[in-house]
Amino acid sequence: MGRAFEYRRKSKEARWDKMSKIFPKIGKAITMAVKEGGADPDSNPKLRLLIQNAKAANMPKDNVDSAIKRADGKDAAEITEINYEGKGPNGVMVFVECATDNTNRSVANIKTIFNKSGGQMLPSGALDFLFDRKTVVEFEITEEMEVDEIELSLIDSGLEELEVDEEGKVAYAYADFTDFGQFTSAFESLGVEIKKANPQRIPNNPQDFSEEEMVEIEALIDKLEDDEDVQAVFTNVN
Repeated sequence: MGRAFEYRRKSKEARWDKMSKIFPKIGKAITMAVKEGGADPDSNPKLRLLIQNAKAANMPKDNVDSAIKRADGKDAAEITEINYEGKGPNGVMVFVECATDNTNRSVANIKTIFNKSGGQMLPSGALDFLFDRKTVVEFEITEEMEVDEIELSLIDSGLEELEVDEEGKVAYAYADFTDFGQFTSAFESLGVEIKKANPQRIPNNPQDFSEEEMVEIEALIDKLEDDEDVQAVFTNVN
């Protein structure tokens, strides 16, 4: 009984810790989307998809509503999107996307994390050529769904590639970053429910690393993702 209770307690604490970091990040993204395109999800596709992403992460509706209201508040802090690039342990290349109300704090924190991990910050734009910006849409495959037909229907909206997981239950559709709006709208037109949709940076020349090297690389990624200003971390790991 004691061991079982301890396991449940630690498992619950891990979930709470994860939520305490993910929810503020999603909240920042929602606030920025509202400032950019308005508070009505029907006329703001970016906001609409972020709300779906929030639901997928089990973010409470009250948190979502607060993030939307925060964007309309007169005293709302100005949140800036800023990117940092660096070289991590074992030569891994890392692209970090941030959303912050204090760029001085962000750059100091990111630089410290790189330095302590045996890496270094790189000049802005140094890694642009290593990554392709893509729209990635994740959706669940239902029994009545004809994936081949969906794939053909999405081509005119920018579909470049469609991957299905080994179990045949989840699909990932890729399009160019600039096609985000029309691509995600195409799913809605087809009646396909999007589980998650995000712009991502896909390495165009991914590199292999040994298990020992990945331990150090993953430690760096974990530290970066734990930072309150970091929205996403991308690497050239295969």
